[in-house]
Amino acid sequence: MPRAAKDSTLARQWELLRLLPPRTPGKTARELAETLESVGYPVTKRTVERDLADLAEVFPLRCNRISRPYGWHWEPGAQLEIPGMDLAEALSLGLLEEVLRPLVPASFVRGLEGRFAQARRKLASLAGNERAEWRERVRYLPPGPAFLPPEVVPAILREVQEALLRSRQLRVAYRSADLAAADEPREQLLHPLALVQQGVRTYLVATAFEHEQPVLYALHRIVTAEATGEPSRRPEGFTLDRFLARGGVQFGAGKPVTLKAELSESLARILEETPLSADQKITRGKAGPRLAATVYDSWPLRYWILSQGAEIVVLQPAALRRGVMEEIERMRGAYGG
Repeated sequence: MPRAAKDSTLARQWELLRLLPPRTPGKTARELAETLESVGYPVTKRTVERDLADLAEVFPLRCNRISRPYGWHWEPGAQLEIPGMDLAEALSLGLLEEVLRPLVPASFVRGLEGRFAQARRKLASLAGNERAEWRERVRYLPPGPAFLPPEVVPAILREVQEALLRSRQLRVAYRSADLAAADEPREQLLHPLALVQQGVRTYLVATAFEHEQPVLYALHRIVTAEATGEPSRRPEGFTLDRFLARGGVQFGAGKPVTLKAELSESLARILEETPLSADQKITRGKAGPRLAATVYDSWPLRYWILSQGAEIVVLQPAALRRGVMEEIERMRGAYGG
């Protein structure tokens, strides 16, 4: 028998052992054949019966012959822990790997490498099976440019996780974005609260020294980190969900504002599909679509507005409209306009 055929038979029989229940009445050969087909092994009932007969000579299997159709199961107390991975899990891990790799620093993914490799082997063993080919028919694409994630030093990540899990203070040397390359990183004593993934960057939510206001610290900008033996302090009433709901990861966010703007018809349709807020309203009049939505006046919001070009014209609030107009003038100057 060719090697490929032997491998396919072994994989199918291994899957069959995983499908057998631990007790009577068991599963019939027809039920097992249907399940095998659903996970990528199209076989006949007769093939399953032959497999079961062969496997029963090696493994402690029983056939319940009290009534037809006969059910197969493991002998009482003899079920084995069969390591393996079904097709659904292999497909899910394959897609997860595609999403994680461009978004998460390599040190985060390293612990999953074994499972990812197992998923690839599983899908390769089912080459030609239409269900296994689902992996080749779907793709995940991040919005905007596909930035590569910054590298996080594994030892620093471990210290941050240790301090966070054990509620310990964290002593760090941090190089913020406003420091010049020649400047020394600043030493800070942090009280870790949470980790947040935003796009390709990972941030530590923490308070510094005796301050009560949580701040974001980019993990890739931490030069050194050491979890201390001192317990960390948690601001009264802090929860991660509340922090996020109040715009905690919206850099430069102030209070919520009501954004009012004129829209192009194409952008209006996009925002109707993916609203800016739960209370968003788009009305249409002679001047075209108009938007009203409660948002945080933040850097990401301004970047998004500028990225839309002439598709959006901010009407209110006045400070946001003025800020966008000033940025447009700076861009005109930079381009020699």
